[in-house]
Amino acid sequence: MQTLSKASLAESATQSIRAEIVSGRWSVGAKLPNEANLSATLSVSRGTVREAVRVLVAQGFLETRQGSGTYVLSSTDPSKTLDMARRTSLRDQFEARCALDVEAARLAALRHTPKVIADLRRLLAERGNYEGGEKAEFITRDLAFHKAVIAASGNRALMEIYDFFSATITETIEATISAEVPEPDMQAHADIIDAIETGNADNASAAVRRFMAPVFSALDKLLLS
Repeated sequence: MQTLSKASLAESATQSIRAEIVSGRWSVGAKLPNEANLSATLSVSRGTVREAVRVLVAQGFLETRQGSGTYVLSSTDPSKTLDMARRTSLRDQFEARCALDVEAARLAALRHTPKVIADLRRLLAERGNYEGGEKAEFITRDLAFHKAVIAASGNRALMEIYDFFSATITETIEATISAEVPEPDMQAHADIIDAIETGNADNASAAVRRFMAPVFSALDKLLLS
């Protein structure tokens, strides 16, 4: 590692440690040198090392284990993956979102409880229809409903993926309250809940596909125009 300059020490330390991880010097599962050794190697204070580690934990590169140390969790920069996803076409984004929503609804139909259904109906009522005004607030309410459907699947991996791509999913929601594609109304959302409540996985999957069908139709027309 290179000795750091005095400017932006925490940022430089973060970049140096990240570079070692991405380069493969520290592989996934490897334990990092202790704080004192990193401090000496980087020629920064131990406080600066702690801040760099905190940032890399938040970014998904590292994890800290109480009483054990700091370990490499991933060697892939998640921000690059997210940026690549956000550079895809709007239709690609809707197709990916549809795949997640369909599978989540299917599993939710098999695993839901009365409380889950009640919570979904409450969130849908809070969502309401978009009638102009502050878009960000409506998007937050709409996203809360759809994340609750994902959570109802009981599949932690689906929830993590949905959270990871929340920025991209937010963009698809924003597109439906613009002039680009139609915003599914309250009934279309309620139909998903009703299908989940039946306990029939195929019904739930079909409800999501019907929900998305007008959006894909509008996108196809835009591509042809």
